[in-house]
Amino acid sequence: MKITRQKHAKKNLGFFRNNFGVREPYQILLDGTFCQAALRGRIQLREQLPRYLMGETQLCTTRCVLKELETLGKDLYGAKLIAQKCQIRNCSHLKNGVSGSECLLSMVEEGNPHHYFVASQDQNLSMKVKKKPGVPLMFIIQNTIVLDKPSPKTIAFVKAVESGQLVSVHEQESIRQLKEEQGLVKNPERRRKKRKKISGPNPLSCLKKKKKAQDTKSSASEKKRKRKRIRNRSTSKVLSVKQNAEG
Repeated sequence: MKITRQKHAKKNLGFFRNNFGVREPYQILLDGTFCQAALRGRIQLREQLPRYLMGETQLCTTRCVLKELETLGKDLYGAKLIAQKCQIRNCSHLKNGVSGSECLLSMVEEGNPHHYFVASQDQNLSMKVKKKPGVPLMFIIQNTIVLDKPSPKTIAFVKAVESGQLVSVHEQESIRQLKEEQGLVKNPERRRKKRKKISGPNPLSCLKKKKKAQDTKSSASEKKRKRKRIRNRSTSKVLSVKQNAEG
Protein backbone atom coordinates (compact mmCIF):
# COMPACT_ATOMS: atom_id res chain seq x y z
CA MET A 1 0.00 0.00 0.00
CA LYS A 2 2.86 2.34 0.87
CA ILE A 3 4.66 1.59 -2.42
CA THR A 4 1.59 2.38 -4.54
CA ARG A 5 1.05 5.60 -2.58
CA GLN A 6 4.63 6.71 -3.31
CA LYS A 7 4.21 5.79 -6.99
CA HIS A 8 1.18 8.05 -7.26
CA ALA A 9 3.08 10.82 -5.49
CA LYS A 10 6.05 10.42 -7.85
CA LYS A 11 3.76 10.54 -10.89
CA ASN A 12 1.87 13.62 -9.70
CA LEU A 13 5.07 15.36 -8.64
CA GLY A 14 6.64 14.68 -12.03
CA PHE A 15 3.62 16.28 -13.71
CA PHE A 16 4.03 19.51 -11.72
CA ARG A 17 7.80 19.47 -12.17
CA ASN A 18 7.67 19.09 -15.95
CA ASN A 19 4.80 21.49 -16.62
CA PHE A 20 5.15 24.15 -13.93
CA GLY A 21 8.79 24.10 -12.89
CA VAL A 22 8.23 22.80 -9.35
CA ARG A 23 11.60 21.94 -7.86
CA GLU A 24 13.43 21.15 -4.60
CA PRO A 25 13.29 22.24 -1.92
CA TYR A 26 9.51 21.84 -2.07
CA GLN A 27 7.88 24.74 -0.20
CA ILE A 28 4.76 23.48 1.57
CA LEU A 29 2.36 26.05 3.03
CA LEU A 30 0.57 24.63 6.07
CA ASP A 31 -2.65 25.91 7.61
CA GLY A 32 -4.03 25.22 11.06
CA THR A 33 -6.29 22.35 9.95
CA PHE A 34 -3.37 20.43 8.44
CA CYS A 35 -1.25 20.94 11.57
CA GLN A 36 -4.15 19.72 13.74
CA ALA A 37 -4.64 16.61 11.57
CA ALA A 38 -0.91 15.83 11.76
CA LEU A 39 -1.05 16.17 15.54
CA ARG A 40 -4.02 13.82 15.85
CA GLY A 41 -2.47 11.26 13.53
CA ARG A 42 0.91 11.53 15.29
CA ILE A 43 2.57 12.32 11.98
CA GLN A 44 6.12 13.65 12.14
CA LEU A 45 5.93 16.09 9.24
CA ARG A 46 9.65 16.90 9.10
CA GLU A 47 10.50 13.22 8.74
CA GLN A 48 7.62 11.85 6.67
CA LEU A 49 7.16 14.62 4.08
CA PRO A 50 10.70 14.32 2.59
CA ARG A 51 10.27 10.53 2.42
CA TYR A 52 6.89 10.79 0.76
CA LEU A 53 7.97 13.39 -1.80
CA MET A 54 11.42 11.82 -2.16
CA GLY A 55 13.15 15.18 -1.88
CA GLU A 56 14.04 18.10 0.34
CA THR A 57 11.09 20.02 1.77
CA GLN A 58 10.53 23.30 3.60
CA LEU A 59 7.56 23.60 5.96
CA CYS A 60 6.15 27.12 5.66
CA THR A 61 3.25 29.16 6.95
CA THR A 62 2.19 32.81 7.28
CA ARG A 63 1.57 35.25 10.11
CA CYS A 64 -2.16 35.21 9.36
CA VAL A 65 -2.26 31.45 10.04
CA LEU A 66 -0.42 31.92 13.35
CA LYS A 67 -2.76 34.73 14.44
CA GLU A 68 -5.77 32.61 13.56
CA LEU A 69 -4.48 29.72 15.69
CA GLU A 70 -3.84 32.07 18.61
CA THR A 71 -7.41 33.38 18.51
CA LEU A 72 -8.88 29.87 18.45
CA GLY A 73 -7.54 29.17 21.93
CA LYS A 74 -6.37 26.09 23.83
CA ASP A 75 -8.06 23.52 21.61
CA LEU A 76 -5.53 24.21 18.85
CA TYR A 77 -2.52 24.87 21.07
CA GLY A 78 -0.66 21.80 19.71
CA ALA A 79 -1.36 22.83 16.11
CA LYS A 80 -0.05 26.30 16.93
CA LEU A 81 3.22 24.83 18.26
CA ILE A 82 3.68 22.90 15.00
CA ALA A 83 2.99 26.01 12.91
CA GLN A 84 5.40 28.10 14.98
CA LYS A 85 8.24 25.75 14.03
CA CYS A 86 7.63 26.42 10.33
CA GLN A 87 9.37 29.06 8.25
CA ILE A 88 7.38 32.27 7.95
CA ARG A 89 6.59 33.47 4.44
CA ASN A 90 5.70 37.13 4.06
CA CYS A 91 2.14 37.88 2.97
CA SER A 92 0.49 41.15 1.97
CA HIS A 93 -1.63 41.40 5.15
CA LEU A 94 0.79 43.01 7.60
CA LYS A 95 -1.60 45.80 8.63
CA ASN A 96 -4.95 44.06 8.25
CA GLY A 97 -4.86 40.33 8.95
CA VAL A 98 -7.17 37.88 7.18
CA SER A 99 -8.17 34.27 7.77
CA GLY A 100 -5.62 31.54 7.23
CA SER A 101 -7.41 30.11 4.20
CA GLU A 102 -7.71 33.51 2.52
CA CYS A 103 -4.06 34.24 3.20
CA LEU A 104 -2.80 30.95 1.73
CA LEU A 105 -5.00 31.47 -1.32
CA SER A 106 -3.39 34.87 -1.89
CA MET A 107 0.07 33.29 -1.73
CA VAL A 108 -0.58 31.23 -4.88
CA GLU A 109 -2.03 34.03 -7.01
CA GLU A 110 -0.66 35.05 -10.43
CA GLY A 111 0.40 31.58 -11.50
CA ASN A 112 2.05 30.54 -8.22
CA PRO A 113 5.50 31.94 -9.12
CA HIS A 114 7.14 30.61 -5.93
CA HIS A 115 5.86 27.05 -6.61
CA TYR A 116 4.14 26.65 -3.26
CA PHE A 117 2.31 23.48 -2.21
CA VAL A 118 -0.84 24.07 -0.18
CA ALA A 119 -1.44 21.61 2.69
CA SER A 120 -4.91 21.87 4.21
CA GLN A 121 -7.91 19.90 5.45
CA ASP A 122 -10.25 22.80 4.65
CA GLN A 123 -12.60 21.62 1.89
CA ASN A 124 -13.56 25.15 0.90
CA LEU A 125 -9.93 26.17 0.52
CA SER A 126 -9.13 22.97 -1.38
CA MET A 127 -11.88 23.65 -3.92
CA LYS A 128 -10.53 27.16 -4.52
CA VAL A 129 -6.96 25.90 -4.87
CA LYS A 130 -8.06 23.37 -7.49
CA LYS A 131 -9.39 26.22 -9.61
CA LYS A 132 -5.88 27.68 -9.84
CA PRO A 133 -3.60 25.91 -12.36
CA GLY A 134 -0.25 24.66 -11.17
CA VAL A 135 -0.79 24.54 -7.40
CA PRO A 136 -0.04 21.13 -5.80
CA LEU A 137 -2.55 20.28 -3.06
CA MET A 138 -1.81 18.06 -0.06
CA PHE A 139 -4.03 16.67 2.70
CA ILE A 140 -4.10 13.93 5.34
CA ILE A 141 -6.46 10.97 5.11
CA GLN A 142 -6.47 7.95 7.40
CA ASN A 143 -3.37 9.28 9.15
CA THR A 144 -1.38 9.33 5.89
CA ILE A 145 -0.14 12.24 3.79
CA VAL A 146 -1.50 12.44 0.24
CA LEU A 147 -0.45 14.60 -2.72
CA ASP A 148 -3.61 15.15 -4.72
CA LYS A 149 -3.66 14.44 -8.44
CA PRO A 150 -3.67 17.46 -10.81
CA SER A 151 -7.06 19.13 -10.92
CA PRO A 152 -9.14 19.31 -14.14
CA LYS A 153 -8.34 23.03 -14.31
CA THR A 154 -4.61 22.29 -14.19
CA ILE A 155 -4.84 19.58 -16.84
CA ALA A 156 -6.88 21.85 -19.14
CA PHE A 157 -4.27 24.59 -18.71
CA VAL A 158 -1.43 22.22 -19.66
CA LYS A 159 -3.31 21.06 -22.76
CA ALA A 160 -3.88 24.69 -23.79
CA VAL A 161 -0.16 25.38 -23.40
CA GLU A 162 0.76 22.30 -25.44
CA SER A 163 -1.62 23.35 -28.24
CA GLY A 164 -0.06 26.82 -28.31
CA GLN A 165 -3.09 28.67 -27.00
CA LEU A 166 -1.41 29.72 -23.75
CA VAL A 167 2.09 30.23 -22.38
CA SER A 168 2.78 29.00 -18.86
CA VAL A 169 4.33 31.21 -16.20
CA HIS A 170 7.39 28.95 -16.12
CA GLU A 171 7.87 29.34 -19.88
CA GLN A 172 7.36 33.10 -19.69
CA GLU A 173 10.09 33.35 -17.06
CA SER A 174 12.51 31.18 -19.07
CA ILE A 175 11.83 33.23 -22.24
CA ARG A 176 12.48 36.48 -20.37
CA GLN A 177 15.77 35.14 -18.99
CA LEU A 178 16.91 34.00 -22.45
CA LYS A 179 16.10 37.41 -23.92
CA GLU A 180 18.09 39.14 -21.20
CA GLU A 181 21.07 36.84 -21.74
CA GLN A 182 21.05 37.48 -25.50
CA GLY A 183 20.58 41.22 -25.04
CA LEU A 184 17.19 41.32 -26.75
CA VAL A 185 15.55 43.02 -23.79
CA LYS A 186 16.86 46.58 -23.50
CA ASN A 187 16.70 48.67 -20.39
CA PRO A 188 15.38 52.23 -21.02
CA GLU A 189 17.82 53.62 -18.44
CA ARG A 190 20.74 52.19 -20.42
CA ARG A 191 19.41 53.85 -23.58
CA ARG A 192 19.40 57.24 -21.91
CA LYS A 193 22.98 56.81 -20.78
CA LYS A 194 24.09 55.86 -24.30
CA ARG A 195 22.43 58.93 -25.78
CA LYS A 196 24.31 61.13 -23.34
CA LYS A 197 27.59 59.55 -24.41
CA ILE A 198 26.87 59.90 -28.15
CA SER A 199 25.99 63.60 -27.93
CA GLY A 200 29.20 65.58 -28.47
CA PRO A 201 30.30 68.80 -26.77
CA ASN A 202 28.60 72.10 -27.45
CA PRO A 203 29.88 73.52 -30.79
CA LEU A 204 29.93 77.03 -29.34
CA SER A 205 32.36 75.90 -26.66
CA CYS A 206 34.60 74.44 -29.37
CA LEU A 207 34.68 77.75 -31.21
CA LYS A 208 35.65 79.57 -28.08
CA LYS A 209 38.46 77.14 -27.43
CA LYS A 210 39.79 77.62 -30.99
CA LYS A 211 39.78 81.41 -30.62
CA LYS A 212 41.71 81.15 -27.40
CA ALA A 213 44.24 78.89 -29.06
CA GLN A 214 44.66 81.38 -31.93
CA ASP A 215 45.04 84.27 -29.50
CA THR A 216 47.77 82.43 -27.60
CA LYS A 217 49.59 81.65 -30.86
CA SER A 218 49.41 85.28 -32.05
CA SER A 219 50.61 86.58 -28.69
CA ALA A 220 53.52 84.13 -28.74
CA SER A 221 54.49 85.17 -32.28
CA GLU A 222 54.34 88.85 -31.32
CA LYS A 223 56.64 88.20 -28.35
CA LYS A 224 59.14 86.48 -30.66
CA ARG A 225 59.06 89.43 -33.06
CA LYS A 226 59.68 91.88 -30.22
CA ARG A 227 62.66 89.81 -29.07
CA LYS A 228 64.13 89.83 -32.58
CA ARG A 229 63.70 93.61 -32.82
CA ILE A 230 65.44 94.12 -29.49
CA ARG A 231 68.32 91.85 -30.57
CA ASN A 232 68.68 93.70 -33.90
CA ARG A 233 68.78 97.06 -32.15
CA SER A 234 71.40 95.85 -29.67
CA THR A 235 73.62 94.46 -32.43
CA SER A 236 73.32 97.69 -34.47
CA LYS A 237 74.38 99.74 -31.45
CA VAL A 238 77.41 97.53 -30.88
CA LEU A 239 78.49 97.93 -34.52
CA SER A 240 78.13 101.72 -34.41
CA VAL A 241 80.24 101.94 -31.27
CA LYS A 242 83.00 99.89 -32.90
CA GLN A 243 82.99 102.06 -36.00
CA ASN A 244 83.29 105.25 -33.99
CA ALA A 245 86.15 103.77 -32.00
CA GLU A 246 88.03 102.82 -35.14
CA GLY A 247 87.45 106.26 -36.73
